[in-house]
Amino acid sequence: MNAEQIGHYVARQVDALYPDDRGHTYELIVGDTEEAVARLNFCMHHAKAWRGSEFHPLHSEKNAVFLYYLANTIWRNRKDTNICEKLFYLNKTLNGFHCFYETIMPDIFFIGHSLAIVLVNMIYPRYLVLYQGTTVGKNHGKAPIIEEGVVLYPGSSIIGACHIGARSYISLNTSIVNRDTPGNCLVFSSGDQLVFKSPGHDILSDFFYIDP
Repeated sequence: MNAEQIGHYVARQVDALYPDDRGHTYELIVGDTEEAVARLNFCMHHAKAWRGSEFHPLHSEKNAVFLYYLANTIWRNRKDTNICEKLFYLNKTLNGFHCFYETIMPDIFFIGHSLAIVLVNMIYPRYLVLYQGTTVGKNHGKAPIIEEGVVLYPGSSIIGACHIGARSYISLNTSIVNRDTPGNCLVFSSGDQLVFKSPGHDILSDFFYIDP
């Protein structure tokens, strides 16, 4: 599907799910669709599982990334709140990806499975990996600081005043609340404690082609 076809496809989805009779949905997104597709293609080029593949809206994980990029591109270019909110809710409805259009996601990140991912509105660095059921959130108004190359495995979370070092790999169902990680580590939970172990290899290279 080219950018025009994708634009028509998304416009029909929006109008079917959010029929407020405003109309002209395609006209509201067509000018930004090509830029959003280009952002997606750049991201896909660096993700090992996606490199060399094509985008289709029936691929849920790629679609989650695309719909975020489309909403964010429109927001950056025109600040059209109505259509951006519809695209945000479309992404939640179809893909279970809660990522607000004002959120600054990196140009390179990867979603393993999109269901039930919730991201607080903040700036995220490159080479972020997200799996199903992962959460990044605030605690008492304080949001985490996340460095480059963090992997959140299924069910893991980072909440509150945390500083997550580069190449921290948060293991299955591990919650980090108001704590820091040193980076270049596997992070496990043991009761109320966090356990840090040295990874046996460069885990991030399993997911991405890393720019020098």
